[in-house]
Amino acid sequence: MTNPNPVHKPGSAGARIEPTAPPDVGSLDLEDRSALRRVAGLSTELQDVSEVEYRQVRLERVVLVGVWTSGTVTDAENSLRELAALSETAGADVLDGVIQRRDKPDAATYIGSGKARELRDLVIEHAADTVICDGELTPGQLIQLEDVVKVKVVDRTWLILDIFAQHAKSREGKAQVALAQMQYLMPRLRGWGESLSRQAGGRAGGATGGVGTRGPGETKIETDRRRIREKVARLRRELRAMETSRATKRGRRRANRVPAVALAGYTNAGKSSVMNRLTGAGVLVDDSLFATLDPTVRKAHTADGRLYTLADTVGFVRHLPHQLVEAFRSTLDEVTDADLVLHVVDGSDADPERQLASVREVLTEIGAQNLPELVVINKADLADPLTVARLRRQEPGAMVVSARTGIGIDELRARIDHALPHPPVQVELVVPYDRGDLVSRMHSEGEVLDEEHRESGTFVKARVHPDLAAALQSLSAV
Repeated sequence: MTNPNPVHKPGSAGARIEPTAPPDVGSLDLEDRSALRRVAGLSTELQDVSEVEYRQVRLERVVLVGVWTSGTVTDAENSLRELAALSETAGADVLDGVIQRRDKPDAATYIGSGKARELRDLVIEHAADTVICDGELTPGQLIQLEDVVKVKVVDRTWLILDIFAQHAKSREGKAQVALAQMQYLMPRLRGWGESLSRQAGGRAGGATGGVGTRGPGETKIETDRRRIREKVARLRRELRAMETSRATKRGRRRANRVPAVALAGYTNAGKSSVMNRLTGAGVLVDDSLFATLDPTVRKAHTADGRLYTLADTVGFVRHLPHQLVEAFRSTLDEVTDADLVLHVVDGSDADPERQLASVREVLTEIGAQNLPELVVINKADLADPLTVARLRRQEPGAMVVSARTGIGIDELRARIDHALPHPPVQVELVVPYDRGDLVSRMHSEGEVLDEEHRESGTFVKARVHPDLAAALQSLSAV
């Protein structure tokens, strides 16, 4: 079949693109407007549940499609490559990927009706069973595009939710993901065939229906919506109870005057590897997106032995679904309650600046934008030195480390020690040997500046919090 608007590969004849020209300024190239652009290097059927499609993702053979509305062609292709990585993380086999240049996504089918038919030809060519769109589709866009391509259509948001559902291990993590999925699913329920018919009502119920089957009835899609609302209410109750437990633990740490450090960053930036280097926690490290969903809090010590907690949190991603931010708010409070945020960025990524911007967007959404931040450029052993130099110019206080080889980790420990809040009261005294508990508290809760063993006891010069300083008042000062 001859295609009047062939799918062009980047750089091929007929694909006339000016990558440096901003597409949102002036008129777009008419030839680019009329073509889907295949992205180089990217080489589910409808499922009814109780006659209603619950959009449970069954990803096997997928074709990716994106709309390029701003930035350069490189930006658009990098975005689709990230979508490919997300798809592979979800277990899909990526067969092809195309982008289309437009002012904005089509309100009806995301890429326009003509391009939707071309996409259908591409699906047939590759025998694909799923189309994944690089954006969040409205319910109308999703339904209309699916009606054209005749296979399951999944958007970026539901893909990320599916990955989270696969990776969540703890009871809290599973409940958070389930809540986000239900919130996303509610407006996107779609009835198929007889699922839109009403339950037997009035005389239709007849004598065989029994008590309770007669009346105006309820569509099955309405029944499913009601069940989802009930499940959402139950999940919210469960999460409130878990949030209380987590808040109690944070309050206990605060009462003990233990400083808190939180790791934040783009998914697969190496946060768990950095945590393992700093604490020896043995947290799962995997070269995949969203390997860590359940937050981990471990004890760590500065160079002089001062105790602090280090929390490893869920990775962020460009356009992180709002439903996930809301559902994970209780665990993201580990970030908002921190004294210092270690913002880990992958120095080897093709666009680390985009990572920084995406993470800061989420930090702003959860109210953590004003916390002290230390940018940690990870994977220095793999990064392009020019990229690292560019990042350091943009982020003058940034650290450069390699969690895999240990490069820069000792300097990072020193920077953490310097950045953490210091106890306000300085004391100098001799602590009798039978009060070793006070010396231990000064090490764990305060900052020991000098220590010397003398005949009458242990001489300590330290910075401590007021409550510990009060407990030391009864001892003889030097």
